[in-house]
Amino acid sequence: MNQQLLAKTFVELADNLVADFDLIDFLRLLTDRCVSMLDASAAGLLLADGDGKLRVMAASDEEVRLLELFQLQNDEGPCLECFSTGAPVIVPDLTREADRWPRFVTAAHRSGFGAVQALPMRLRAETVGALNLFRAAPGPFDAPDTLIAQALADVATISLLQQRSTQRSTALNEQLQTALNSRVLIEQAKGKLAERQSIDMERAFTALRGYARAHNRRLSDVARAFIDDSEPLPGLVT
Repeated sequence: MNQQLLAKTFVELADNLVADFDLIDFLRLLTDRCVSMLDASAAGLLLADGDGKLRVMAASDEEVRLLELFQLQNDEGPCLECFSTGAPVIVPDLTREADRWPRFVTAAHRSGFGAVQALPMRLRAETVGALNLFRAAPGPFDAPDTLIAQALADVATISLLQQRSTQRSTALNEQLQTALNSRVLIEQAKGKLAERQSIDMERAFTALRGYARAHNRRLSDVARAFIDDSEPLPGLVT
């Protein structure tokens, strides 16, 4: 465990609590750091929208994003169970759960994953989503790593639920809807940039995110400008 990176991650998450932050970039930071610091090959994060329907909001790579979408489309898998129960779902060997989630297990193996743990994003009785950590090889998860992952998920949840008491529910729903709209823009921009530059979707996302950070702009604003061709984006578009 890289203690310096862990400390930096908690500081970065805390910084986002006191400012108008870019939620998509914030959640992607969370999934990326889970892969960097913990015993995980990939990570995905799902949040419930205003109607309580789960949406894929962040993933450490394209492969796990597609697997998370598959899980939602087929209405089975550890994330859905974690969200519905509000309790962690830890599966050291997916092969043993073929009867429980037959389609998901097949898809997970096809994507190269042999184990998964889904951790609830909750505050008291309210569950707003789940953080999912995938590992290529089956085997027990490290207990301290699981505690750290849950702590990171808890901090992210507090970030999402930060608002004044009388506006709590409305503010959360508005924030999630804004994030969902931003996610659509970013996916469109990724596809357009990938096609224009002949690169894969992951490199396209990295380029958009890097440009936004380098120019101190919101990722969704950069995505919108690129889709609309409303302004030059030197260094991003060649």
